[in-house]
Amino acid sequence: MKIALGPLQYYWPRVTTLEFYAAVRDWPVDIVYLGETVCSRRHELRLPDWIEVADMLAEAGKTPVLSTQVLLESGNDLNTLRKITENERYCVEANDMGAVQQMRGRLPAAGPSQGGDGPLGGRQAAGAAGGPSFVAGPFLNIYSKPTLDVIAGQGAIRWVMPLEMGRAGLAQLQRDRPAGLQTEVFAYGRMPLAFSARCFTARNRNFPKDNCQYVCMDHPDGLLLETKESQAFLTINGIQTQSALVYTLIHALDELRGLGVDVVRLSPQSQHMDQVVTAFRAVLDGRETADEAHRRLVPLMPAGPCNGYWHGRAGLDMVLAGEVVVSQAPDARTPGVKARSAA
Repeated sequence: MKIALGPLQYYWPRVTTLEFYAAVRDWPVDIVYLGETVCSRRHELRLPDWIEVADMLAEAGKTPVLSTQVLLESGNDLNTLRKITENERYCVEANDMGAVQQMRGRLPAAGPSQGGDGPLGGRQAAGAAGGPSFVAGPFLNIYSKPTLDVIAGQGAIRWVMPLEMGRAGLAQLQRDRPAGLQTEVFAYGRMPLAFSARCFTARNRNFPKDNCQYVCMDHPDGLLLETKESQAFLTINGIQTQSALVYTLIHALDELRGLGVDVVRLSPQSQHMDQVVTAFRAVLDGRETADEAHRRLVPLMPAGPCNGYWHGRAGLDMVLAGEVVVSQAPDARTPGVKARSAA
């Protein structure tokens, strides 16, 4: 299985972001997703900058993928989407159906099985012939065979499993998926659960969205939201709502391999991301057990671990050896500002 570094979900300063991706050149990752997927007001890096980062990573032997914004709210957002999907150099991650329609028909009619075993899999040659191919992102909500067939028919080379899907649902879709279509699974990070037209981080500081003062930059791993009972509930990240806990499938890598999963996705965090990648690589290569890697990972997380969705349980559950264990509350691990909750 290959390791993919997912798109950066948070708003970091320009220098921090560039230094992060310069370091990625030496990490044992195969695929790197690049671009702003959350909010168009985040413009420390613009599309030409992301292209330069992609060029740098490609020279280092990585496979860059340009990710599109999930929630489009303006004509400028649509123009940026078009520029991304019209690029002739890099694969695109389509995060809404508008992006899928923009990418439609860019593969030649020869079909999904064009051979080759490059980083993009069997459709790499076809993508090169007909323009960049695309990955169906996790926000397209692909839960059934008919939907998967439609997306594959639009020219997707890979699909990313929705975060709420468990192993039973994935197993069924793996049996039903079209030939030549790869599967990617989100395997580490705070889970992006929902998007809204409102900016919750700005609202927490009593700023309007259009004059947000870019306060997302004050929270490099998002802003913890608690209930009135001081229980960790969610993480707010601008217009995006995330899980409070950190999703990890480090114990499920053998299962994922057995199900025929091609790529596991690790979502960037502000600290220790190189060690997170190394831990997953060590387990995939058989140099470390999942238990050993998990013990090494937990102190590196910005919050406690969870994996409930994978086991068909509540998302905040952590299941180890078939038993539910209690995850450590994020506020006990991460001191700092907590958001007010209206709950």
